Amino acid sequence: MKKLYINTGGINTIFNDLKEDLTGSLTLENNQYNLKVKSKNANGIINGITLNKQISYIQFDIVFNEDIELSMESFANSPILFTYCFEGNLTHSFGINGERKKIKPNQTGIIRNTSNINSVLHFEGYKRVKFSMICNNTYHAAVSENSKLFLGLKKRFISKSGNYIHVGQQNSKIAEKIKEFNAVPQKGIVKNLLKNRILENILEIELDQHTYGYTKSIQPILSLANRQIEGLRKVSNLNVLEIFSGGGVTGRNYFPRLLKEKYHLSFNKSYNQKLVS
Repeated sequence: MKKLYINTGGINTIFNDLKEDLTGSLTLENNQYNLKVKSKNANGIINGITLNKQISYIQFDIVFNEDIELSMESFANSPILFTYCFEGNLTHSFGINGERKKIKPNQTGIIRNTSNINSVLHFEGYKRVKFSMICNNTYHAAVSENSKLFLGLKKRFISKSGNYIHVGQQNSKIAEKIKEFNAVPQKGIVKNLLKNRILENILEIELDQHTYGYTKSIQPILSLANRQIEGLRKVSNLNVLEIFSGGGVTGRNYFPRLLKEKYHLSFNKSYNQKLVS
């Protein structure tokens, strides 16, 4: 078992920590970090990019040569980590001995830790793991360019204990967006602008489905129920004669006469009562 420690304060610090811990070769070009690892510790590639003060992206495609515990420093303004697993497994816990939750292929893990206990990612040795992580910095969210989005994320993904985690099925739209992100053909500033917009779009989807998804899914049912209830309320305020009158039948004596002539029945005033009490 090998234990690694990284500071989540910035992507530059993260990659330098990983470089030292895994004995890799790190290059930086156009704000793109590429860490190649081929050592006794691991074999694979970790790359990442910072697109603005609020968003960074890191992608792992690696095989560790022994079981790994990756401890990530926590603090009051720790980022929200949107983790998307594509191959293999990774497991998360708050602290070494905390409850463990596994993130499997085609699953998403959303993690935010503002407590004084570090987040820990656990990896099995000799098994390939491929996953992407969007790091949303919550610091200065109110004054960011897309403040509505980042404030919404900051308010939604939080818990009283400071330890927030959600693991669930990966949204297919997000999986497609990540493929689109990795396939952006443009270069330079245009490339970064397009990538930034794709990541913001992914975060918008996450916020939408975790804030409004439930309401949207039951809205047709609620609308139908409300219409039925309203209909019953309207009917409950009508009596038999009012219903006939509303249908175009005029004259209050028509209905009693119809009953007598067609069915040989006498109309009793007790019939003239509300249909729904």
